[in-house]
Amino acid sequence: MSYEDPKTLKDIGQPKHHGPFAAAIYMMAAMIFFATMGIFIRLSADQIHPLVVVFFRNFLAVLMMLPWILQQGPAVMKTRRLGLYTTRAVINIIGMAAGFTAITLIPLAEATAISFTTPLFASLGAILFLGEIIRIRRVTGLVAGFLGIMIVIRPGLEAVSAGALLAIANSVTIAVTVLLVKKLTETERPETIVTYMVVLQTPLALIPALLFWEWPAVITWLWLICLAGAGTIGHLCYTRAYQLAEISQIQPIDFVRLPIIAVMGYILFDETPTMWTWIGAAVIFASAAYVTHHEAKLARRPRVP
Repeated sequence: MSYEDPKTLKDIGQPKHHGPFAAAIYMMAAMIFFATMGIFIRLSADQIHPLVVVFFRNFLAVLMMLPWILQQGPAVMKTRRLGLYTTRAVINIIGMAAGFTAITLIPLAEATAISFTTPLFASLGAILFLGEIIRIRRVTGLVAGFLGIMIVIRPGLEAVSAGALLAIANSVTIAVTVLLVKKLTETERPETIVTYMVVLQTPLALIPALLFWEWPAVITWLWLICLAGAGTIGHLCYTRAYQLAEISQIQPIDFVRLPIIAVMGYILFDETPTMWTWIGAAVIFASAAYVTHHEAKLARRPRVP
């Protein structure tokens, strides 16, 4: 739904011309919260195992959303696609485990740069598994994006680290969940999708966490609560932004995450991003934005029966 939809405008109670501006504000807020998530993941994982951090990230999110879930009532759990929900939850947990671990192994800016590849993997998956048409512009964008990955990790010039591979795996799994959510939205309500995400992921995250279990210290509890809060608020702002404007209009703001995380990483962990990280990130992001913008233009074209 675009920001020009009268129902959306009625819901937000703002003039039509304020839609893109409000969306930009929400998107900027989301990027700040998502950037701080990386900081809290690193701080938490310095004290407990990353898989335990993944569990508490989901468990605390459930506690934060529980009043809303109870308010929605039993109807929010009604579905005939439990198998697809479970598949999505399993893949998402694998992605979170890979991403959280990657943040402990490589600089935050490098992990953030690699995360920009998610739209590219989603576009590739749509071609391979959803039967979408292969277009030359899409292929050009994909090739440029994967070239950007090579610039960041520089295989052959430097040993490809386990952290970089885990960061790429995280982007791939997130892309897969994007495609699964796309299928779910054909029949499911957004409230049901959100509820099953947090409800199913918590017990799934507990299973691997028990292998490395240790109770957090007091300060670690603070980092974990901040992590869950930043993730929850960030996703709310992110969703709100896409309600008010089209993806191609606000996606460029996603690049703000890199300078924010670079500054935070330098101040807190004495990390200085390399020139190749900046160049590769710019190439990856530009290609992802190009593909997204082109696909959005095609989606607005009237379909011929």
